Amino acid sequence: MTPPIPGFEFELDTYAAKIKALSIFWLVYAGLAILVGLASLSFARLFLMGGPFGPWLHTNPPPDWLLPALLRFAWITIVVRSVLAAVAAWGLWERSGWGRIVAIVAAFASILKFPFGAALGIWTLVVLLGYRNRSLYHQLPRV
Repeated sequence: MTPPIPGFEFELDTYAAKIKALSIFWLVYAGLAILVGLASLSFARLFLMGGPFGPWLHTNPPPDWLLPALLRFAWITIVVRSVLAAVAAWGLWERSGWGRIVAIVAAFASILKFPFGAALGIWTLVVLLGYRNRSLYHQLPRV
C-alpha cells in the first residue's frame, strides 16, 4: 500500500467544493432558462401572432401553420435545454459518473448562449475536463 500524498485531502476537498458550486449554478441556470424562455415565448407569441401592430401590418402574413410550429419548436428547445441543465446539476450534486458526462454535454450545448451560458459552459469544461480533473472527480465520495 502506498502512503497518502501530503495535501491530497485538501486538494480533494477543494475540488469537491468546486463541484458543489458548479451543480448549484447549473440548477440556477436551469430555472432561469425556463423562466426567460417562458417570457420570450409569451412576447414572441404576442408580437408575431396577434394584434394590429404585428410585423405583417402592410404585408402578407406567413402561412397559418408556420408560426405555431416555430413556437412549439422553440418551446421544445427551451424545455430540453432546461431539463439537461437540471439533470447535469443533479448528477454533479450526487457526484455520479454519468453526472460528469451530462454536465460536459450541457456545457457544449449552452456555450453559444452568451453571456451566462457561455461562462457556465467554459467553467464546467475547465473544471471537468482533463486527466487530473477526471481522476479527482472519480475519487470524490458519492453523496
